[in-house]
Amino acid sequence: MKVLGIDEAGRGPCIGPLVICAVLIDEKELDKLTRLKLKDSKLLTPKRRAEFFGKLKKVIKKYKVIVVPPQEIDKAVQGHDGLNLNWLEARKSAELINALKPDRVMLDCPSPNIKAYTSYLKKYLSNKDVIVKAEHKADLKYVIVSAASIIAKVIRDKEIKKIQEKIKESIGSGYPADPITQEFLKKNYKKYSNIFRHSWSCYKAIAEKKKQRKLGEF
Repeated sequence: MKVLGIDEAGRGPCIGPLVICAVLIDEKELDKLTRLKLKDSKLLTPKRRAEFFGKLKKVIKKYKVIVVPPQEIDKAVQGHDGLNLNWLEARKSAELINALKPDRVMLDCPSPNIKAYTSYLKKYLSNKDVIVKAEHKADLKYVIVSAASIIAKVIRDKEIKKIQEKIKESIGSGYPADPITQEFLKKNYKKYSNIFRHSWSCYKAIAEKKKQRKLGEF
């Protein structure tokens, strides 16, 4: 039986993409993952994540990643095509399942309503017989989901590094609560508009404040 684990990295930041990863392995090989003693990616340093990534590639059967840019995230948050962020993630997860064709899927559920999320995801599956198990904190419970979590975070780290190298100034963690990110956003919300999620409240607050200040000059 082929087992698939799915998780994401980068739902919360106002900078950069959302990365969703699916990891495929034969069920009989799961013990090999267990022996790696994986952890949720958020509990690991970037160096440890990279080390685990190297080990994972030797064990897993296959993996696939979808990188969702800020512009696509904004459309979903704004309700384009009947979407929201959870439904967007569900559709992308279905896309990964359809590509890798597992028998069983374990995934970390972003929605408080697990039943509704699972039902929505299943609508987009080519094979309706796939067993789908969505749970909160699945990345802490199931080693296959921990593996997906680590790879998703490593890929997102690489995407953020590309942004950092292009801009050549500190952007911080990308999270709205980070003072460095806040300062960078204030100074560069227009200059580097394409790296930000415009639907995030921190971006809208800055853009509106600047707009009001300009209107006040007349």
